[in-house]
Amino acid sequence: MKTIKTVLLLLLTITLSISCDNDSSPSPNDVACNYQGLTFLDTSNNTQTLIPESDLTTEYFPNSSNGPEVEIYGGTPFVVFTTIAVTVGATENINLIVNGTSYPVTVTCQRAGTVVGDEFRYDVTANNVEAEYCVVVDTVIP
Repeated sequence: MKTIKTVLLLLLTITLSISCDNDSSPSPNDVACNYQGLTFLDTSNNTQTLIPESDLTTEYFPNSSNGPEVEIYGGTPFVVFTTIAVTVGATENINLIVNGTSYPVTVTCQRAGTVVGDEFRYDVTANNVEAEYCVVVDTVIP
């Protein structure tokens, strides 16, 4: 059943040719994340939340062996997202893991936090599909 949900989620995402432009002016959340979690704008310009922030855990590692990095995980389907793009404007090609399957994506850091309660916001793109992670740092792990 989880595999079916994952496949349907990915097909829905690709079928809608989603576009998430929540960070562009004059969007309503330029100052703060209004839509927390993994979200996208559908073709009717409505924000859809795939995984709410409350179902995700965000850990910031300022001193990892790779340099500063952030890991976001949780939700249904279970998603793991790890990147060293932790400063505004930084971009990285990573693998987004959904229920154990890796999907190559490009992430761009749009908002960066360093302490518990700060926000991280990422634009996530792949194959003309765009989504957004907007999460709050739950833990800083030295």
